[in-house]
Amino acid sequence: MPPFDPELSAALEPLGNGPREPVTPGNLAARQERDAATRPRPTAEDLRADGRFEVAELTVPGLRDGPDVTLVSVRPAGRKGPLPLLYYMHGGAMIMGNAWSVLPRILREWVLPLDMAVISVEYRLAPRTRYPGPLEDCYAGLLRATGHAGELGIDADRVIVGGKSAGGGLAAALALLVRDRGGPGILGQLLLCPMLDDRGHTFSSHQMSGLGMWDLISHETAWKALLGDGYGAADLPPYAAPARATDLSGLPPAFIDVGSAEMFRDEDVAYANAIWQAGGQAELHVWPGAYHGFDGLAPQAAISKDAREARTRWLRRLLAHSRSTRSTEPRTGEPRAPGAKAVDIASPSGEW
Repeated sequence: MPPFDPELSAALEPLGNGPREPVTPGNLAARQERDAATRPRPTAEDLRADGRFEVAELTVPGLRDGPDVTLVSVRPAGRKGPLPLLYYMHGGAMIMGNAWSVLPRILREWVLPLDMAVISVEYRLAPRTRYPGPLEDCYAGLLRATGHAGELGIDADRVIVGGKSAGGGLAAALALLVRDRGGPGILGQLLLCPMLDDRGHTFSSHQMSGLGMWDLISHETAWKALLGDGYGAADLPPYAAPARATDLSGLPPAFIDVGSAEMFRDEDVAYANAIWQAGGQAELHVWPGAYHGFDGLAPQAAISKDAREARTRWLRRLLAHSRSTRSTEPRTGEPRAPGAKAVDIASPSGEW
């Protein structure tokens, strides 16, 4: 196995050197209850940070008879003009996590330094909601946010979808879905150690299983919770597991990063390569000696700082380029590809 970075290895020591308890179908409900009870969930008042940010929790109608979706919208206080938007999906292997916990770091690292807004999506979790429910939640929120850009003070021509781990997989799937449904234009996709492949057949998925923060048993449990009977099916749609996509053309520029010492390494590298082979743009970083979620567990490590700086540089460059050239992509609701299906983003009467 690739050796762990020394600083990252030291951060694992308090967790113990033995194998960590995997997530299984038998303990999944208990693990979800524990996560809901212990994972941070800052309130709107917490996020306002003594008036530095404007915070709103929005409820938007779901699609395809789905329930309402909660969006947490945050922007720098006092900024009235349209701001670029990071539309973000949280991590948690599709079975854990919440939209609020990820926001303090995003506000600190991107919203203030880059003068942008963020919307974090509270999508439904598996196995209570299986594919395509979580992805449809994210799509419903994106349609409503871009369709009401003026009310939210965001620039519908400068929307970046992003996420980490399972959220990165959702962001990649959302970019594919938007392309194929003719949805709103997306400026870029920020994919942080994305969870892309349900099959668990890459070399790294076996090489790094149980080393660091994830293993094949947990991986299989999470994917089965999301896909149900569709798990492992030969005809699984790419929107369910983006690594299954055979056509990655026509996608917005991507930033993909992953550790060299984590299970998702090979599927993430392959996804970047497939984007290049399709004629697209992707910036790929493979952080040496990094395991899954390394920058969250060891934020002060030198390599964690390098990773954060690389992500910020990409965002800053993408936004600067969009300001100087103004996108030539189709505007909200216009088809992006021949044969794309039209999408109705009209607001039902009396609803936001």
